Amino acid sequence: MKKTYTGGCQCGKVRFEAQADIGEVIASNCSRCRKLGGLLSAVAMSDLKLVSGENEMTEYQFNKHAIHHQFCKTCGIQPYAYGKGPGGKDMVMLNVRCLDGVEAEQFKVKKFDGASL
Repeated sequence: MKKTYTGGCQCGKVRFEAQADIGEVIASNCSRCRKLGGLLSAVAMSDLKLVSGENEMTEYQFNKHAIHHQFCKTCGIQPYAYGKGPGGKDMVMLNVRCLDGVEAEQFKVKKFDGASL
């Protein structure tokens, strides 16, 4: 069942709301995720609403340039990334560590071999 979550970056300039059903989170071993340590949850792009900070974010892309890693220009925190999911659907990977009042460690962690992509 989907629940409404709020979240954002550390300095508060980037804020969002998301509808998500978080049963487990993903820990990728890709070169970026290994360094960031984020725990991710997939949601449809239509389930994410940016509340503030559109002009406060910048983007980083690497490897195949398929994923748009969004982060705050002030504090450097990456609350989410977006791209195409299975079947070509627009999707977002939320950094669950950026959700308000959520202990990311409460979720079961599924390992994803992003290093092989």
